[in-house]
Amino acid sequence: MEQTLVADAKDAPREGDLTFDRLYRSSRDDVYAYVAGLLRDATAAEEVTAAAFERAYRKRNRFDPRRGEPRAWLFGIARNAALDELRRRGRQAELTAEPADPDNFGGAEAAEHSERRLAVSAALKRLHPRERELIALKFFAGLANADIAQVLGLSESNAGTKLHRAMTKLREACDGAE
Repeated sequence: MEQTLVADAKDAPREGDLTFDRLYRSSRDDVYAYVAGLLRDATAAEEVTAAAFERAYRKRNRFDPRRGEPRAWLFGIARNAALDELRRRGRQAELTAEPADPDNFGGAEAAEHSERRLAVSAALKRLHPRERELIALKFFAGLANADIAQVLGLSESNAGTKLHRAMTKLREACDGAE
């Protein structure tokens, strides 16, 4: 069955809205995390996330399921909205190195966890912004390689290769920090 974000002419208009609503509910936190990583500003990330969903809603009838998954289409819109904001600001994107940590550690475990986070943070800063973006799409946004490829306009194999290289650089930088 083909996914659509807008109802067919023969369907009630609500069906398309319900499909978009499911996409929104399943993706809003990940879109926000990705945009916040690009902008490094929580308030701006909220505004850009809202703008991205507004754009997606207005363009939902242009979605073509033969070209990819709705989630990847949405992340492409979110990426463009974030880049528009960065251009408006006149600065380049830097990804946040420390996503929100839901775990609570105590004592020695907390110190070890903090040291690892600092090492990863320092290692991420040494990567090229494009490499940090690949890592953010994979691990902050939780996208599959095919979806990352669609967002960035690459082939799936090229996206996988670039992600593998970025992860290798990140591991090497982390190992060098120990």
